[in-house]
Amino acid sequence: MIRAISDQIFRNVRSANGGNGRYWLHGMECGGPLAGVKRTLSGHRPRTGFDPTRTSVTAFYCAARFPMRRREFITLLGGALANQTIPANAQEPVRVRTVGVLMGFANDADAKARTEAFQQDLEREGWSVGHNLRIEYRSARMQALAKELVELKPDCILGQSTPVITALRQATQTIPIVFVAVSDPIGSGFVASMARPVANITGFTVLHASTAGKYVSMLKDIVPQLASVAMMYNANSVPDPGTFFSGSFMEAAAQYKVRPIIAEVNDRSEIENAVKNLGTEPRSGLVVVPDNFMSVHRDLIISLTAQFRIPAIYPYRYFAEAGGLVSYGVDAIDQFRRASQYVSRILRGAKPADLPVQAPTKFELVINLRTAKNLGLVIPKILLAGAEQVIE
Repeated sequence: MIRAISDQIFRNVRSANGGNGRYWLHGMECGGPLAGVKRTLSGHRPRTGFDPTRTSVTAFYCAARFPMRRREFITLLGGALANQTIPANAQEPVRVRTVGVLMGFANDADAKARTEAFQQDLEREGWSVGHNLRIEYRSARMQALAKELVELKPDCILGQSTPVITALRQATQTIPIVFVAVSDPIGSGFVASMARPVANITGFTVLHASTAGKYVSMLKDIVPQLASVAMMYNANSVPDPGTFFSGSFMEAAAQYKVRPIIAEVNDRSEIENAVKNLGTEPRSGLVVVPDNFMSVHRDLIISLTAQFRIPAIYPYRYFAEAGGLVSYGVDAIDQFRRASQYVSRILRGAKPADLPVQAPTKFELVINLRTAKNLGLVIPKILLAGAEQVIE
């Protein structure tokens, strides 16, 4: 290091002297390493402190001149540098880590609440945006944005939903990925097992396959005369194009003796047709499974079910808060908080393969009594007693 500093200073001096073969070293009253040079040349007491980054050619001008060649210069200056004391408070440059975040739907208020919780909990883990952390947020256009994030070479990527992780998995097999809101990571090919993910992906699952059957059971409690029930989903947004949830849905429908209807939708018009057709069924109900397409079109679905007076159960609380009858599912914000812990561990050297996939630990039941009243329904007391929130 000393030789490198000496060489740099020598080159600066040479440049200042027009590149001549002999150079005039000048001393002056100065701090830093050149104080040592002055002491060597004139016997004066040097100042303390050592900061080679602040050395400049101007530090070489003094009344006394000493003609020197490069070897003499480096020997003299190197000895002076070696005698300097490096301050105890000298610090290495802060290494800034980069985390990519890819959301499966637009950056609306609900998405912002989740990403804010993620960032806040990263700060609790010791990662501060603007100091030692940079976060690159992207949303919606999954294929293109997955490639864009990977090209940034982040230290870790957080992905929300099955379609997002599918896109990220196609873009990289090396960058660590932590997922949230994924129902079937094994069936989707993301991990080999829950306990040992094996590859570069791990994370937090959202709902078990049996959830669709539970929704049918809850609808039956709310509407004892229930005769038919539809399960609505988008094949591009759910695992195993709908079969992951359809098994428990069909079993529950048979158990409660209601007619099951599979409603696969791909655009707004198909949503409108599916709900309108369901509205012609007497004593019908609707189950909406968790997927990004349903979340994006939640206002339309809620409006249509109100129009055709169809009781429905949804996977996230923001459905009920927007006017849906009942929502039951994981606390989505809690998933992002938990994900921050895995991302932090990966930034500190942990491997995704050594971090087991975790199931949800916090569920929320939200009941909108205003909507129930408008539909002429009485919510059973047992459901009200277990609700996280009752909207009146």
